[in-house]
Amino acid sequence: MIYLDYSATTPVDGEVIKTFAKACEDFWANPNSLHKEGVKANALINASTKQIADILGVKSSEIIYTSGASESNNLAIKGICDKYQNRGKHIITTEFEHSSIYGPLGYLQKHGFDVDFVKTLDNGKIDLDDLKSLIRDDTILVSITAVNSEIGIIEPIEEIGLLLKDYPKVFFHVDLTQSIGKQKIDLSNVDMASFSAHKFFGVKGVGVLMKKERIDLEPLIHGGKSTTIYRSGTPATPLIASISKALRLVNTDMDEHNRYVQKINTYLRQQLTKYDKVRINSPSDALPYILNISVLGVKPEVLQHALENDEIYISTQTACSSKNDESKAVYALTKDSDRSKSSVRISLSYKTTEEEIEKFLEVFDKCYNRLTSLR
Repeated sequence: MIYLDYSATTPVDGEVIKTFAKACEDFWANPNSLHKEGVKANALINASTKQIADILGVKSSEIIYTSGASESNNLAIKGICDKYQNRGKHIITTEFEHSSIYGPLGYLQKHGFDVDFVKTLDNGKIDLDDLKSLIRDDTILVSITAVNSEIGIIEPIEEIGLLLKDYPKVFFHVDLTQSIGKQKIDLSNVDMASFSAHKFFGVKGVGVLMKKERIDLEPLIHGGKSTTIYRSGTPATPLIASISKALRLVNTDMDEHNRYVQKINTYLRQQLTKYDKVRINSPSDALPYILNISVLGVKPEVLQHALENDEIYISTQTACSSKNDESKAVYALTKDSDRSKSSVRISLSYKTTEEEIEKFLEVFDKCYNRLTSLR
């Protein structure tokens, strides 16, 4: 099997499984209980939280645990808008967000909020001048993903944060889901940031919303003591310990991992551009872990299943996107309907081997020749 769908989800690292299992076996008591076993479990959570906060460069009190990035995004967006709607109902975002951003934004639009989409440059990065021009007296939130999950566009998060410092009533939320463990981003000027463990070799079912102390939120889930007042429910000690371990591991040797992934991404690009009907959709400066391509005239699912016959797994659009004929992200970048209707995503990892890439190219060549000859 050759797995090239790491941006959808990753296998769980063996060391993370060990941490999860040990927490299940030895720290199973309710961490909110005041007896010795509860205190022991609570201490593990506090140590895990400190490790996460230290890696992110924030305070432990600014970490909220959720079920994953989708919940984190919903809590950030709905929580801010519910709490601060007296200041205004204007939100700014991009055309390159995940469905867990567009979902709550659509919900809020039904409740009187106004959403604007900032213009982007030819490479997909946002136009900072346009962002500035869109900010109004009633703007309360800017939500922009650090890395687009389908094409790999890297947005200038630190520059955006600096720009928004001049607008203290505007909160800045960043979806870090595809960048965590792959990019070092200074969160000094970011108010909220979301991510999920299963994108970096962690266990599914746990994520984080980083929220700066000065900010208040209306919770999505009310009732019951937890690690914070913003997300009720008995703290999931094994999941919390495991996401801390996964984050520490993925941040170890990050620069070396990035250099390796860039190497195999560059090689893939060079080989795939030899085909007349292949178009590379990911910009040259995109995150190297994501390579989006189109094979003109070939439906994405047809190519996907052709590769699957040889146990090679890639993605059409993103795993969480609505199933339609066109990639909105590819069209927003390329303005080419043919490319947007035939795009697939190859997503890499530092665990992807050069041998796997060679085998992929061998099978791709066979599939390409067969499928393009059918037209």
